[in-house]
Amino acid sequence: MRRSVLLVPTAGGGLWSARSGGVRWICGFTDEAALARFALLHPSGDQPMDYAALLGARIVDEVVPSLDEPAGLAVDIATEDGSMFFPPVVGIVPDGVAVDSGEAGGRGHGR
Repeated sequence: MRRSVLLVPTAGGGLWSARSGGVRWICGFTDEAALARFALLHPSGDQPMDYAALLGARIVDEVVPSLDEPAGLAVDIATEDGSMFFPPVVGIVPDGVAVDSGEAGGRGHGR
C-alpha cells in the first residue's frame, strides 16, 4: 500500500472521505476502473469525478496526521471482495496519531 499510487477523489478542495465507526476513512482506489465503480455508486455518479494521484505512504504519513480525528485509509471500497482497510493503528499511521499508541498525543484515547 505504501508504494502504490492511489487515486483519491477530491471534493470541496480536499480529499473525499467517509466517517464510520468513529474513524474518518480517506478513500483511495488502485486504478481508474475501481474509481469508476465508486463513482457510479456516488450520488453524483453522472458527473465527472476529480481525483488526486497520491502514494499510499503520503496519505498515511502526511494526510492522516493533518486531520484532527482518528483517520485511516480505505482502498477500493466499491470493489466486491477487494476492499482493504488500513486503520489508524501503530504500524500503519505514525505513532502520534494512532488510536492504540501509548504516546500522549495519540488520538482516540478517551473517545
